[in-house]
Amino acid sequence: MNMIVAVDEHWGIGNKNELLIRIPADMKLFREETTGKVVVLGRKTLETFPGGLPLKNRKNIILSSKKDFQVKDAQVVHSLEELLEELKNYEEEEIYIIGGESVYRMMLDYCKKIHVTKIDRTYEADAFFPNLDEKKEWKVTVESEEQSYFDTTYRFVQYERTI
Repeated sequence: MNMIVAVDEHWGIGNKNELLIRIPADMKLFREETTGKVVVLGRKTLETFPGGLPLKNRKNIILSSKKDFQVKDAQVVHSLEELLEELKNYEEEEIYIIGGESVYRMMLDYCKKIHVTKIDRTYEADAFFPNLDEKKEWKVTVESEEQSYFDTTYRFVQYERTI
């Protein structure tokens, strides 16, 4: 199972239910990695998408504690147990956890690979991803050259579970 996330220097991922910054190359990587795959996300993350609609050309699985929550063209599950049972229907490498904070934290121990866009800047954030550099079970296996978007530098880093 995979995760994909963009983080700032303090592993911030969002503020007031919005991304910290939209970098075209990061969005392109996200599309390339997840198109045709299974994406798992929380209800609040879904609500940030255009029109609050599921992502096209992907199997969307939405985790929501609201029992009556339904979404056209997506599957809704209501617990970790229900989610894990549903994910058994898919190849592990085809599954991408895409947020938000609580879903990332809940699913971290089930993932083997994490694609991180590390942004060399600090933003005001109220949602954070666990700092993988402080976790001994994760190691960097691929790191791109530094890239820039206007005055912001970033790089793509892949972490893999070692334990």
